[in-house]
Amino acid sequence: MSLTMYTASMPAMKRMLSNLAAILTKAEEYAASKKIDPSVLLGARLYPNMFPLLRQVLIASDHAKGCAARLAGIDVPKYEDKETSFAELQARIAKTIDFIDSVRPEQFVGSEERDIELKAGPNMYQFKGQDYLNQWALPNFYFHLTTAYAILRHNGLEIGKSDYLGGR
Repeated sequence: MSLTMYTASMPAMKRMLSNLAAILTKAEEYAASKKIDPSVLLGARLYPNMFPLLRQVLIASDHAKGCAARLAGIDVPKYEDKETSFAELQARIAKTIDFIDSVRPEQFVGSEERDIELKAGPNMYQFKGQDYLNQWALPNFYFHLTTAYAILRHNGLEIGKSDYLGGR
């Protein structure tokens, strides 16, 4: 199989979201075993001006669904961002994976040259599809995923690289 925009993005994003879900399951079990209020972990951050764990997960999900939609040339689904628990984060991840599964690889054909425009904060960004994938979508997705991992590791969850990467 040759490398396409779909194969360069969606399988890895789905896998990493599944790995994140497994890590969140461990985090919820950890909180229960240590008698830690789950909101403490969900609100934990690496530095005061960084987003907390909960928001890191939401943003990783947003980058995955946004990438799938933009490269396929369809509307990005809107999520309400009302999650406040591990269970709701799990549902969010599952909904994101279901959305990615609904987008067919054929919809990505020609997306390397597709014009992509997005607003982030007060800024507007314009890319061609390949640059969007390589310079925006993937780096942002992995940044927020890794930050979620780091927050939990910093707070004592015994996870390692194999949890982050998942089983083969």
